[in-house]
Amino acid sequence: MSNLLPLEEAQKRLIALAAPLSPETISIHDAVGRYLAEDLITKRAQPAADMSAMDGYAIRFEDREGPWRLVGECKAGSPPCPALKPGETARIFTGALLPEGADTVVMQENIAADGETITLTEEPSPNKGRHVRHRGGDFEQGDTGLPAGSPLNAAALGHAVIAGYGTLPVGRQPRVAVVSTGDELVVPGQEPLLHQIPASNDVMVSAMLSGLTAETRSLSRIADDMDTLCKALESAQDCDIIVTIGGASVGDHDLVGPAFRKLGAEIDFYKIAMKPGKPVMAGKMGSTVILALPGNPASAYVAAALFLLPLIRFMAGSSQYLPDYQSAATKEALPATGPRAQFLRAKVDQYGITSFNSQDSAKLSVLAASNALLCRPANAEATEAGEMVPFIAL
Repeated sequence: MSNLLPLEEAQKRLIALAAPLSPETISIHDAVGRYLAEDLITKRAQPAADMSAMDGYAIRFEDREGPWRLVGECKAGSPPCPALKPGETARIFTGALLPEGADTVVMQENIAADGETITLTEEPSPNKGRHVRHRGGDFEQGDTGLPAGSPLNAAALGHAVIAGYGTLPVGRQPRVAVVSTGDELVVPGQEPLLHQIPASNDVMVSAMLSGLTAETRSLSRIADDMDTLCKALESAQDCDIIVTIGGASVGDHDLVGPAFRKLGAEIDFYKIAMKPGKPVMAGKMGSTVILALPGNPASAYVAAALFLLPLIRFMAGSSQYLPDYQSAATKEALPATGPRAQFLRAKVDQYGITSFNSQDSAKLSVLAASNALLCRPANAEATEAGEMVPFIAL
């Protein structure tokens, strides 16, 4: 096992092969799932002026005992009401600008109205500024709203719009070629012979990349033939990443490594101290990053989650590209581990996490039933039931 590369070192070396792609500016409507290329500096204050947080009556705090004379009505989206004089109030609605002179809002539930005379029926809060959203209470103009590398999810896009943006600078998404090899593979849906198997890995890995890439080019069912494989790999050299599935080991019919070398690729590392997914290989072919995943489905999935997805997120401009480890109480005792990190297909819920009895890397049924990878570091001690363990949500 001494020649196996530790997982964390392999991840660092893979990222070192790549660089974030050049940014582009796109409409905010198209930016979901992308990563900010620059700090988002707010162009305006929010709120831009004091406004009501409640339906009620705008008053001057010094007049808080009432009664008041009703002199106007302030609606959201309208210019402010005329300034209030002592003893005056204005009907105000949530989101409306406070009239000049007003600094507090009394809830409508706490007053009684008799024509233009407004009387207090319950003591309002004595705090000045009650039920008022003050100018800049969310953010001021010139604040850093979001740092570069932030993921643009729904909330982040809402924040960007309210900060004054209609377009955003984002990292360009990489183009990825997914090359699935093996004489045994047949088209999905086709009835396979006993010595054949439906080509599931490229569908699975391509689905993992949904929304993360500018292009996912699937080159499926490439025969175990050196010339055929080299032609397929050459055809994908315009992509930013080439990921192969299967044929990455050292058997007589494992041609991926020799094919890459024949095409002039430089291999940076091969074989990781992890289970499943040991036969992972990475390097560069010209300016293209190459990543070879093992062919067993669970091995391919785990390796893609630990290597391919972080690589894509890094190249697309994410500042947090490595997997997000969470923790849960294990419902079972776990044995000590050896020199390889383990990623157990597992089920996690509000009560804890349990790994499946079978961890055979060829079983897609177990992977499909999992919603987590329970992570056991290399050389970890035995863990008792109830102890907290790390996991990656699927």
